Amino acid sequence: MTTKTMIPFEATHPGTVIRDEINARNISQKELAHELGVLPTFLNEILKGKRAITADFAILLEKSLGISADYWMRFQSQFEIDKARLKEKNVRRIELIETWNIIKEYVPVKHLKKSGYLIGTVKEDIIKIKDIYKVDTIENLVKTVAEHRTLSFYRKSEKLEINQTNMLAWSKIAEFESGKIIVPTFDASKVEQLKKDLSFVFFENSNVKARTKTLLENYGIKLIYLNKFDKTPIDGFSFWSGNNPAIALSVRHKRIDNFAFTIMHEIGHIDLHLKDNMERRFIDISGSKDKDTFELQADEYAQKSLISDSQWTEFVNLYKPFNDDKILEFGAKHKINPAIISGRACWERNNYAIKSMIDKTLN
Repeated sequence: MTTKTMIPFEATHPGTVIRDEINARNISQKELAHELGVLPTFLNEILKGKRAITADFAILLEKSLGISADYWMRFQSQFEIDKARLKEKNVRRIELIETWNIIKEYVPVKHLKKSGYLIGTVKEDIIKIKDIYKVDTIENLVKTVAEHRTLSFYRKSEKLEINQTNMLAWSKIAEFESGKIIVPTFDASKVEQLKKDLSFVFFENSNVKARTKTLLENYGIKLIYLNKFDKTPIDGFSFWSGNNPAIALSVRHKRIDNFAFTIMHEIGHIDLHLKDNMERRFIDISGSKDKDTFELQADEYAQKSLISDSQWTEFVNLYKPFNDDKILEFGAKHKINPAIISGRACWERNNYAIKSMIDKTLN
């Protein structure tokens, strides 16, 4: 069993005990100095802790005060040990402060505290940050942040101000949280059935977020919901976590059609781009118009997963003119949430100002 070393608040010099003895015996420093055969200034330096007690002086104290020389030498030795330990402790405190100052330049500490990840001492919080960022040293943390200021495979948006440090932190938390989740083995051959099950959840639009999380995890896909940070306009993030694909969504979605499209978009990344390449990571930023091939493919995948080509052809040919009644009728026939149909119609026309009474709220 290891005994924890206790470090006192301050080291106590044996001169303190000598001073107490003088007061208790009602003698003056000058009288004791005379009895010991030393200069009063010499004794005063010991009483103030400015001079160490030597073996010779310890013997003099033993003869004068009746307290053994061994006691004074042990006291002096403990004082030196405590003083050294306090010095070491202060050095460690300074090192922690210096490390923390570096961390604040590369990590959005405010957001991590607000999210409840940093709730301990500075030392404990530094360990937590290393754990979240999967680094063993602060040097590697700085290197990681510097190398990922610009993340690959994400939608770019010229209209939105993006903080890359916050973006990286958000993605690291997503990876950190996904590591806590245990799900069954992912089977890519079952993705089509998963999409059918999801479509029904979206159609019913009841307790959607919880049901979607349970459904994805039953199929071996981890799902995490995270609050977004400042200047991190993230829709979704898809990546590989351990032996399973994972999706992280910001909790900014208030509409069922947006939520459904984002989920299917990320599943598209998994089905098209991640199942055969575990190193890729896709962060999708809202409002992006400058999309690369990966994002265009995932968009098309989501669109066709929510409403198939044959279904959309049927709607376009047989349900004109588009109005709420026709949308509701078509949605009831194919078990497609009408908000998803309405959203697709607005996208096809490039007109999002079409008046509609269809409820798009995510429930």
